[in-house]
Amino acid sequence: MKKKNWSLLAMLLVLVLVLAACGGDKDGKKASGGVDKDAPEKVDASKFPLVVDNKDEAIKGGTLQVGLIVETPFKGIFLAELADDAYDSDIMEYASNTLFETKEDFLLSDEGLASLKVKADEKKAIVTIRKNVKWSDGKPFTIDDVIFPYEIIGHKDYTGIRYDGDFKNIVGATEYHAGKAKTISGLKKIDDYNLEISFKKLSPAIYNGGDGLWSSAAPKHYLKDVAIKDLVKSNKIRKTPVTLGAFKYDKIVNGESVQFSANEFYWRGKPKIDNVKVTAVPSSQISEALKAGKYDLTTKFRGDYASIKDLKNLTVLGRPELSYDYVGFKLGKFNKITGENETDPNTKMNDVSLRQAFAYAMDIEQVTDEYYAGLKTRSNSLIPPAFSAFYDDTLEGFKYDPDKANKLLDDAGYKDVDGDGIREDKNGKKLEIKLATKPVDENTEAIMQFYLQNWKAVGLNVVLTTGRLIELNSFYDKVKADDKNIDVFIGAWQTGTNPSPSGLYAHDAEYNFSRFTSPELDKLLSDIDSKKAINPEFRSKAFRDWQVYMAEQAPVFPISYSTELIPVNKRVKNYNVNYVNGSKLNEIELTADAPIK
Repeated sequence: MKKKNWSLLAMLLVLVLVLAACGGDKDGKKASGGVDKDAPEKVDASKFPLVVDNKDEAIKGGTLQVGLIVETPFKGIFLAELADDAYDSDIMEYASNTLFETKEDFLLSDEGLASLKVKADEKKAIVTIRKNVKWSDGKPFTIDDVIFPYEIIGHKDYTGIRYDGDFKNIVGATEYHAGKAKTISGLKKIDDYNLEISFKKLSPAIYNGGDGLWSSAAPKHYLKDVAIKDLVKSNKIRKTPVTLGAFKYDKIVNGESVQFSANEFYWRGKPKIDNVKVTAVPSSQISEALKAGKYDLTTKFRGDYASIKDLKNLTVLGRPELSYDYVGFKLGKFNKITGENETDPNTKMNDVSLRQAFAYAMDIEQVTDEYYAGLKTRSNSLIPPAFSAFYDDTLEGFKYDPDKANKLLDDAGYKDVDGDGIREDKNGKKLEIKLATKPVDENTEAIMQFYLQNWKAVGLNVVLTTGRLIELNSFYDKVKADDKNIDVFIGAWQTGTNPSPSGLYAHDAEYNFSRFTSPELDKLLSDIDSKKAINPEFRSKAFRDWQVYMAEQAPVFPISYSTELIPVNKRVKNYNVNYVNGSKLNEIELTADAPIK
């Protein structure tokens, strides 16, 4: 997948920025107020529609062409219990085994395949599934398919990263995982349509799908004969998955494309279109492809908005993305035997002042203005604004302040001993900080060069771990493995609909890639999901206290929030991206035989 040559122009623009920051503007600020005169005009993200308005007559059937914007081949692990990146998850949306729908504030509703009844006083919940539902192979969907995912994740041979503190909240999960029990005692099958789950504690998180509640089904009849340790490489999830979703898998080309066809057994009714084809495409090519009518839509558009905003064949939808980009510092290891993170006080970045200085040195707002026209904004918190009940807009976060960065480093003892402009560590030895990151879009290379200069301007020698951006799958493999050559990394989290941060930052969360733990952090996370948190004011304060603490300790810090753009070809009908009452996949229609050019 070749990038277009104009990405070189972006590199040249960054070099201009670097020269301005290091030469003509010694204070790190531009005479124009920090925004380049050639920067794109800011976009008002609140003006994007959520629904396409297409009143043309629909054709019968047709194929929806979807562009999956990804810079490297997608993994192709099509089982929710094992999938661990957003690209596979985006593909699985067309063949989803999700049990619960959500309503306002991302609370679980009764509109999906399953409903939830919580018995808070008994610390129990009842999951009830719809009757007369079938898998795409025609086999009946039963409560065994709801129990099976718990047996996968809790199994001692499980290879994924979902066995965490939330999961251990299910009564009997730890005993089952340790091989001391043949079943999870907290799972009680009432009949073929009802499951009772017993929890060690219940909190408001249960109503968002937290506290250990798993929100997907898995076809036990189809997968039960595959050893758990072999599931991740099985053709039954990589080549021929079985689904409850609107579409079923027809043909999978590893890392390149997935062809779906309408699922005649879909519980909401057979889709009106015949097929969906999802094809991987790099961000550098997506704008021209949309203009040429190659794709009907793409979620999470990562190209240049200016290149599509005036195209007559598209309607561009937009919504706040349930995600944030962040910088993380490697502060320890994950102990696979104990299943817990272990913070190491001797790691290179285990100095709060160094971490905070690292954050203050980044001119994030200049990057979001000049590369993303306001469609990305500097983030002030690890809670995205879409979670309005818990997001706190009064928090400042780490706003660009090189003077503060320099003072923090000076006061902490990071001095330039030999006068070369680069600081040594507190013992007077060379300090080289190795940073790992992955390609996100065609701007990533240029933006990283700019940030490297930001850090150099305050005397920090930051280098890319491998000398370049790391391919997506290799990047996450290295980060999860706590690669010794990574001191700092830049990643992104999609939060899902549950705002509780425990799954990402708890002491036993494998997703806690920084490996930072502390008794204070444990208590703050516990408060968020405690019984007291039933009181909205208590929970809101608990969220704020956690956000303040994470900014003070800075084991990770947020970089930016995004507006998710969804360009939709004007032949697409009945398409709605509202989080609350979005369109159902079986209702989507097409009004022409091919995407309009």
